Amino acid sequence: MTAKFLGQFLLERGALTAPQLLAAIEAQRASNPLLGELAVRQGLLDAAQARRIHQRQRVEDRRFGDIALEMGVLGPEQLDALVDAQKAGRKRLGDVLLEQGAIDAERLDAELALHRADHEKARHDFERELAAHPLGDLAESAIGLCARLFPRMLGSQCLPAEVLPPEELALEPERWSCVQYVRVEGELRLGIGLAADLPTARALACALLGIAEDQCDDELAVDALGEMVNVLMGYLVHDVLAGDDTAYRALPPDASVPAAALAADRTRSLAIGMGSQLGGFVLLVDRPA
Repeated sequence: MTAKFLGQFLLERGALTAPQLLAAIEAQRASNPLLGELAVRQGLLDAAQARRIHQRQRVEDRRFGDIALEMGVLGPEQLDALVDAQKAGRKRLGDVLLEQGAIDAERLDAELALHRADHEKARHDFERELAAHPLGDLAESAIGLCARLFPRMLGSQCLPAEVLPPEELALEPERWSCVQYVRVEGELRLGIGLAADLPTARALACALLGIAEDQCDDELAVDALGEMVNVLMGYLVHDVLAGDDTAYRALPPDASVPAAALAADRTRSLAIGMGSQLGGFVLLVDRPA
């Protein structure tokens, strides 16, 4: 069983149409701006200041408000007011669907109950499979990084869905045609990668770079995927080392190896299907021999 976001669950059950879901997601995003967007909108920061803070977030893995306070561009009272405004305006997807008349309250309540049960079963199955794998702990760290960093980097949440066997990746090579993989060598040996289809890679790139779709070509999409993998590897190494001074060397991102090949050794690699509002992708972790 695969874990799903509520919108995907409702769409697959026929409770919504694709246009209804897209309209609701856009309205939900508009109700929950990033703190930087809100600060610029209220005139507390200019766009350049917000951009510098977001750039530091990618490197330092710290909250926007903490960096803004350290830089002296926001005061504590201003930050508190921004956080309160962000929370007050935030809407759940179900509430947006009701407001837009896409679903009635009775149907929504019934679907929410089914979704909770479905999600709990999928989470239990996924955790059990992960716990039985030699790389389970490493995969959990990488998944946690995605969950923590993607909202900041891409403005999108992500959700681990299932463990994917390498033969499933091989069956649909076009679905995972965009791959970037980074390996660390030395006393510490590990690898991490991302794989997606081209439309998802382009969506991820546009979100990461803050550009329009018509400004992103295929090469830029793959390069942006490599930048994301580099960021994830930097944090993963930090988490795994936990203050140790082990020497290591990170190799440049490699886009030449298919996802199925990277996940071929079941004992030394693990492929995790991930969901996001920008599309599904695969998170790959391994311990190279």
